[in-house]
Amino acid sequence: MTLTTPVLSTDRLRLRPFTEADADFLHAMHGSAHVMRYWDSPPWTDRARADRFLAMCRTMAEEGTGVRVAVERASDGAFVGWVCLVEWNPVYRSASLGYCLVEAMWGHGYATEAAHALLRWAFDTLDLNRVQAEADTRNAASARVLEKVGFVREGTLREDCVVDGEVSDSWVYGLLRREWRPSDGAAPAR
Repeated sequence: MTLTTPVLSTDRLRLRPFTEADADFLHAMHGSAHVMRYWDSPPWTDRARADRFLAMCRTMAEEGTGVRVAVERASDGAFVGWVCLVEWNPVYRSASLGYCLVEAMWGHGYATEAAHALLRWAFDTLDLNRVQAEADTRNAASARVLEKVGFVREGTLREDCVVDGEVSDSWVYGLLRREWRPSDGAAPAR
C-alpha cells in the first residue's frame, strides 16, 4: 500500500514532501557532530548520503511503511528539518515518530509544532492507536518535545546504542489514541 506524503500547515510551518533541492540542507544538518551527537549513527561525511536519504524517503512512502516530510518555516521557506512516522503497521495501527532539526532552529518550538501536526494527520488519516518514540537519555530537549505533545515515558532501553565507541541508553515513549489531545502542542512555544 502506497502512502501519500502529506502537505500540512501550522501557524509557522509547512510540512511537505522532500525535493532534490533539499539534499544540501540535509547533508549540512546531518553532517553536524552537534546535531548528530544523540543519534545512533555518526555525522554524515559523504554528500551521497543525502541522495540515498531522499531515495529512502520515496521508497518508504511507495512501500507504505511510513512518511518523512521536510519542515520549512512558512514565513520565509527556510529549511527547519524533518519529521517522520516510520514502521507504520496498519494491522496493529502503530508507527514510530522521529524528527531532526537544523541547530539554528532549536529552541523555537518548531519540533513540537511539527510533531503535533504530523501526529494529528497520523491519528486522523492513518487511524493509529499507538505511536512510539525513542530519545537518548542525555537528550533532555527531545524528551521535552515528546512530553509536550502527550507522550508518556514507558521505560529505558539500556545500552541500546554504541556510536563511535560511546554506549548510551534510550527512553521509550508511547502515545495512545485515547490519550491524544489534538489541541496539545498546537500553539507555538513563545
